[in-house]
Amino acid sequence: MNFNEGEVLYIDKPYRMSSFGALAKVRYLVSRRLDVKRVKMGHAGTLDPLATGVMILCTGKATKRIEEFQYHTKEYIATLQLGATTPSFDLEHPVDFTFPTSQITRELIEEKLKGFIGSIEQVPPAYSACKVNGDRAYELMRKGKEVTLKAKTLVIDELEMTDFDPETMQMSIRVVCSKGTYIRALARDIGISLGSGAYLTALRRTRVGDVKVEDCITLEDFPEWLSKQEIENNIKK
Repeated sequence: MNFNEGEVLYIDKPYRMSSFGALAKVRYLVSRRLDVKRVKMGHAGTLDPLATGVMILCTGKATKRIEEFQYHTKEYIATLQLGATTPSFDLEHPVDFTFPTSQITRELIEEKLKGFIGSIEQVPPAYSACKVNGDRAYELMRKGKEVTLKAKTLVIDELEMTDFDPETMQMSIRVVCSKGTYIRALARDIGISLGSGAYLTALRRTRVGDVKVEDCITLEDFPEWLSKQEIENNIKK
């Protein structure tokens, strides 16, 4: 392996770690193994801290491929809690509103999901990394400022319900979508379409392009994996 000439690493990002945190951990381990101050490294697509799954890291000259990977189709498995919302539409914040659910049936859900397949307009969550006049939206929200984001056009290639529990009002979905899709915003919009509310309780990115989560290395296993690699070091200290 030659991290300066460029390598592409597939990482299974753990729960409650930011994408930057995962990248920093891998970069530290690789830099230490090469005995250099800092290996050039970037990631091809942010995952929320509460999400897990496929994260592609590019090193050295392979960082030029980051945009290529960003445009690959992505697949997610998500669990939604119906009948309530949170400010961020995930578990990062406590429930702020509750809604009726007596009208929700498996048949209604399957019917409403059809309306999200294809090209759609989606407003990103206010708690997101979208920029507003140079500032991150989530930073403005945390300062108590009001944030208004514009809708973006994106594509949902596949959307199916994989499970529904009418007792707990929890449902699971599999989504195949384009770059820029916020699954938290999709959960929000599914809740609205059902005449209720919804937020994510779990999210896992299972595929980016042809890279499946089964192809990825966990951060826990990464040090051992790295120790077994034959590495060519031509990086100047």
